[in-house]
Amino acid sequence: MAFYSVNRRFVAGLALTGFMLAAAGCQSSDNGILNLGIGKKPDPTAPIPPQDPKILASQLRAYCPKVTLRDGTAFFNTYAKGSTAKPKKKKGNAAADAEAQAAAAAAQTGPSGQPVDPDHDPAKIIYQASISDVTRDCTHANGQLLMKIAVAGKVVPGPLFAPGTVTMPIRIAVQHGNDVLYSQLHQYQVQVTDPTAATQFVFTDANVVVPEPSATDYQAYAGYDENTPAPAADKAKGKRKKRAPTTN
Repeated sequence: MAFYSVNRRFVAGLALTGFMLAAAGCQSSDNGILNLGIGKKPDPTAPIPPQDPKILASQLRAYCPKVTLRDGTAFFNTYAKGSTAKPKKKKGNAAADAEAQAAAAAAQTGPSGQPVDPDHDPAKIIYQASISDVTRDCTHANGQLLMKIAVAGKVVPGPLFAPGTVTMPIRIAVQHGNDVLYSQLHQYQVQVTDPTAATQFVFTDANVVVPEPSATDYQAYAGYDENTPAPAADKAKGKRKKRAPTTN
């Protein structure tokens, strides 16, 4: 009986000791060694891990360069030819010469008092054309990017309107940095007959072909380009060839 009593006390003591150790373990800290982050909210101040900068092939296949208008290329005016005749000077009359020079200067001065370029006089505009919208469509094939670039706009009759055809120089270009991959000047014609309303037009260049891009860094441009080099004059025109002397 004594052995049985001692055994019961020993077992009870072990149970009590185990409970105390378990309680102490619940109150102790693991100093972060066993912290698995379970049940904790993410730190909003933690830095975001860097993303992979590589561009996927699927992104390149879906890439279509944006088309923009350069400054000053959204408008184009057609002017009437001819300039104001200069008054003839009378010899020996200084007052008449001064009056003639003043009249010529006044004829080339606008309402604001600023000098007016006789070749770009607003009073001599026949048509004023403008581009209102640009768009594009892209296809990737055989290592090339094929683009279809469209330009929409209108032609408004000017003070010297006359029914006819207006020819607009529209340039389409694609660049990669400073490298020009494509550049084409089109002489696009629009027939204008109604002097009371604007004539709408849509021009499309469907033949833009450039190398397949390796990054999304191409830039396409559309707009009017009046700064085209003038064709070289034919120096031989008007000159008669000398005939070789005839011999009997």
